[in-house]
Formats: sequence, C-alpha cells, structure tokens
Amino acid sequence: MQAIRMWNLAVAAALCCSPMLAQAPGGAGAGAGGGGQMQQPSGSNSPSSMDQQQQMATSGANGMNTGPAVDKAFVKKALEGNIGEIEMGKLALQKSNDDQVKQFAQRMVDDHGKMQEQLKPAAEQMGVKVPDGPSKSQMKSMDKMKALSGDAFDQAYIKDMVKDHKGDDSDFKMEAQSTQNPQLKQLVMQSDQTIESHLQQIEQIAKSKGTQKAKM
Repeated sequence: MQAIRMWNLAVAAALCCSPMLAQAPGGAGAGAGGGGQMQQPSGSNSPSSMDQQQQMATSGANGMNTGPAVDKAFVKKALEGNIGEIEMGKLALQKSNDDQVKQFAQRMVDDHGKMQEQLKPAAEQMGVKVPDGPSKSQMKSMDKMKALSGDAFDQAYIKDMVKDHKGDDSDFKMEAQSTQNPQLKQLVMQSDQTIESHLQQIEQIAKSKGTQKAKM
C-alpha cells in the first residue's frame, strides 16, 4: 500500500508539473517572439524616413538644376549669344569672299535677330535686363577675327560657328527639359530647331571647305 501511495504521489506530482513545463517553452517562445515583433523597423525603413528620403531625392534631382534663377541665367546667356552671332555675321559679311560663308552669315544676322526679338518679352517678364552687347568671350573671339582675312578668316569663322552652335544646341535642349516655365519652354524648343538647322548648314560648309572640326 505504501508503495502504491508513493506511486500515486509521484504520478500526481508529474501531472501537476507537466502543465507548467508545457507552458514554459510556449511562454519563452512568446517572450522571444513578442520581443521580435515589438522591435521597431530601422529608421531607413520607417514611413517617415522614406518620405524624407524621397523628398531629398526629388530636391536633389530637380532643385539644383531648375527654377527661376537657372531660367534667368539661361535667358541672359541666350540674349548675349544672339547679339554675338549677329555681330559675327556682320563681320563675316564684310571680310569673307566666299559665297557659302556669306550666305550663312546673313542667315545668322536674320535668324538670331528674330530670336532676340522673340526672347525679349520673356526676359522682361522674368526681370532679366537685355544686354547691350555680346559676352566677353564673344568679344574676344571677334577681336581675333578682325585681324584675319581671306581663307584664314573663313576657316576661323566656320570653326567658331560649329563650336558655338554645338554648345547652343546642348544648352537649349537642357533648358527645354529642365524649365518649369511653359512659355519659356515653348520658346526654347522653337529656337533650338533653328539652331539645329544652323548647325547642320555650317557643318556641311565645314565639310566642303575641309575645315578641321572645332573641339568642344
């Protein structure tokens, strides 16, 4: 009987302890799992952090290369460029004896004169003062041209025009893509079509004259 009692006590003790043992892994697991679930996402993945990163990316992509200040700088440069092309064209009409060069020079005077008149209203609306003359670099080029004559002048003028119009084409395309001003965008795209036509013509003249390509 005593042995039976001892056996019953042992069984009862085992039964009493078994629920606690059964709960222990679950409780430990829940604690570990709960600890894992309660961990907050890292700052880089949180919604507020992602929003900030998106805003910074947008600002970096657009803010540095767009805006009224950039548009004003472009318009000022374009106005100076038109004046420079007109003055250089007039100089070529005086000094060149080549029919192709003179035809191109006359086109420069006519087309860039029109482009200048089209750009002036936009410049005034943006508060950009219309310059009185070409840029310093253009004036420097003109001074060099004045000292040349004959074929030397033609070759120098052709090279200068190829270089200028390649640069202008690149600048106008960049401005057309970046500006948020609808009126300016339309005007720039229209002007760039003329510039592309100029570039095509002067490159054909350069090829026919054997002019070495201007380096950018």
